[in-house]
Formats: sequence, structure tokens, C-alpha cells
Amino acid sequence: MAEAEKPPITEFGLLGLLALLWGSSYYFAKIALVDLPPMTLAASRVAIAAVFLLIVMRIVGDKLPRDSRTWRMLFIQACFNSILSWSILAWGQQHIDVALASVLNSTSPIFVFFITLALVRKAPLGRSLWGACVGLGGVALIVGGDLADGVDASLAGCAAALIGAFLYGCAAVYGKRITGPSPLATATGTMLWATLALVPVAALVDAPWRLQPGAEALYAATIQGVFCTGAALVLFFRLQRTLGSMGVASQAYLRAGVGALLGILLLGEQPTWTIGAGVVLAILGVALINSGGKSKEKASSKTILMCARPALSLIHISEPTRPLYIS
Repeated sequence: MAEAEKPPITEFGLLGLLALLWGSSYYFAKIALVDLPPMTLAASRVAIAAVFLLIVMRIVGDKLPRDSRTWRMLFIQACFNSILSWSILAWGQQHIDVALASVLNSTSPIFVFFITLALVRKAPLGRSLWGACVGLGGVALIVGGDLADGVDASLAGCAAALIGAFLYGCAAVYGKRITGPSPLATATGTMLWATLALVPVAALVDAPWRLQPGAEALYAATIQGVFCTGAALVLFFRLQRTLGSMGVASQAYLRAGVGALLGILLLGEQPTWTIGAGVVLAILGVALINSGGKSKEKASSKTILMCARPALSLIHISEPTRPLYIS
């Protein structure tokens, strides 16, 4: 049998760019949350992304679905992947560091495994089962470190990040049912639903017209909406076609490494040994789950293992360095 055609090297570069965009979203959210309430930040993120994606759809000539059934499914998908998950995550990031939020929120493949197992009820693959257990052990070690220190606010933030990851897992499982519209139309439709849901809530709860955010917070919120959400979604759906679902799944732990690195270097965050060890276990668990597929997906598994090396090298405990603050 002929060997599967290898994707061009540019696709791996785009995979790294996708991890950078999604991993940096935690950093920009932390900057924006200094002046913006969580609900307003979540609403601005989806609204900016919706406008960006509508422009992209106009450029490429794509169209939104017209039938009500598809729009109902897109609403459910939006609840999972943005309306609930981003609102809860934005609230949680007020209480935990960027590095911690990025790692815990990147454990969605672990939840995908258990959600699929509960729905399909079939025997799990050995490597995937081991990965799920290792990943859960990493999460327990991270959260357990805060529990031992009695940090209630941090525990609440950890719970919020994990709930967001669980909702991402629900979105990944439910999203397989949406087969009618194009991937770009699906992303745009979910962002439109999220905008319709979150903007009125933010207006009611936060009265954003009374806020006086600084320029840095506004820049961070705009970057998060345009690049970390809108552009990232366009990249994500391109890579699904060129690298496959397992190859793209590697961004889950790549973005964990990016988020942790940005928090340490740019915000001066100092991870403890429990966080460091938990990060390694969580990333290893996700890698094992993603590489536990069938033999016909070996090429994608190699992609995952190749991308895991730089991500793992970013997560380590080192001597404290002088923090770099962004003015």
C-alpha cells in the first residue's frame, strides 16, 4: 500500500501559529481583565470574532446555513464552545495565573475521552485509557497543591478552567453531528449565536458604557477577538483538512506550553513544583490519548509526538527569573 502523502512543512508551521494564537489568548485575557469584567470580555471576544469571520466569509464567497434545524444545532454548539465556556473561563482567570489556566483549560481531550466512553460504551484503547488516567493524575496534582495551601479563590479558578475544558470536550463530541454547513460557516454561526447571547447579558450585568478601560486592556481584548479567536478558527479548520483531527489535536498541549511560557516570562509568574509536575503529567496524558488511535492514523500520531517535544521542554521548574512587564 502506498505511503500516505506527507503534509507540507508549512502546515506544521501553521500548527505552531495556531498554538501560539490560542495559547496567548490566556495572556491577553489576563491583561484585559484588569479593566474589563469577565462577561464584557467574553462578549467582546465573540462579537469581534463574529465580525471578522463574516468578513472572511464575504471574501471567500461562503454562505451561512438557511434551515432552522442547523441553526438550532449551532446554538447548542455555541453554548458549549463559547457562551458558557468562555464566560466561565474569563471569570476563573481573575483568580489564577495564566500558566495554570492554560494548562487546566487544555485538558479537553481527557474529557472528550470520558464523554465518548460514556456515550459509546465501548472498551477503551489501552494507550488512551492510560493517557486519561495520567492526565487526571496531573490535574489532581495541580489542584491538590492549591488545596494543601488552602487557597479557596485559586481552587475556584481551577474549577472554572476545568469546567471550560469539559465544555470544550462536549463541543468536540457534539460538533461531529454538524455536517451540513462548511467549517467556516459553522464557526461563524456559533460566534453569531454567542454574540446574540452574551452581548445583552454583558450590557445588563456590567453596563459596559460606564466602564473606563485603559488602552492596554482594549488592545488586549481586540487582539484576543481578532487573532486569538477569529483568525485561529480559520487556521483550525484549514489544518483539520491538511493534518487531520489527530494532528490538530496536538495543539491542546502545545497551547498549554505557550500559555505557561507567556505567563512565566511576561507576567513573572512563579510555578510551584506541584504545578510543574502536574503540567508534565497533564500534557503526557493528552499526548497518549491523541496517539492512541487506529493504525491508519499513524502519520497523525507521529505529528503529535513530534510537536510534543517542544511543548514539554517549555514546562519545567527553573530558578526564578526577572519578570518582564508589559507597559
